[in-house]
Amino acid sequence: MTIEFDAEEQARKDAERDQANEDIADADEFGDNEDFEAASAANDELARQTAPRMAPSEAEAAAEALQAAATQIETLTQEVATLKDRLLREMAEMENLRRRAAKERVDASKFAITGFAREMISVGDNLDRALQALPVDIRENAADEIKNLFTGVEMTNQEMLNIFERNGIKQISPVGEKFDPNFHQAMFEVPNPDIANGTVTEVVQVGYAIGDRVLRPALVGVAKGGPKFGVVPEAQPKTDADPKMGGSVDTSA
Repeated sequence: MTIEFDAEEQARKDAERDQANEDIADADEFGDNEDFEAASAANDELARQTAPRMAPSEAEAAAEALQAAATQIETLTQEVATLKDRLLREMAEMENLRRRAAKERVDASKFAITGFAREMISVGDNLDRALQALPVDIRENAADEIKNLFTGVEMTNQEMLNIFERNGIKQISPVGEKFDPNFHQAMFEVPNPDIANGTVTEVVQVGYAIGDRVLRPALVGVAKGGPKFGVVPEAQPKTDADPKMGGSVDTSA
């Protein structure tokens, strides 16, 4: 920055300023308010004239530098916002990956025996068939050896079911429940106006599930023609002819 002033001119103005200061002091000393105010005004004007002045080109350069700085600040602010948004997205993606990996580990542990369980289901089916092959009346009148054999099969079947349950494998036997296509497979429909529509009335073959994964759906029969599932049918209104109401039927001619 360069200062534009003449040395001699500056010396002259300095002398004038000194004289003005003396006039102000004299006016203040003698209590002349008008002279004091006039001297103060002259001193202010002289100070303004003697102050260094910036060249117009330098003022423009300073304004341009200020504008450039403001533009750079705005650009950097936008870049920071963009980077922050990107960082948040990356953090969210990493969290999703972490949760997905954790779920996969849990699923791998939970469903590790899926293949083995499917194989064992057929064993359970054979045990059920063996138990159902001997009618109750014959079993009760059978020899002790047959009874003991039957009891052994029952115990084996029950132990297998207990092992299934300890490993998260459960039977699906939904008699009386609402038909669920996720766990049940309808084999036939049973017309029945007294049973809610969609109610499982019979299980042809039990199903199995491990956690929320179906190993085998239950094969079922489903009621149809009845009221909507979960809706209690309204009671029929009583009439005078209903014996329960104590009425009588007029048979007179």
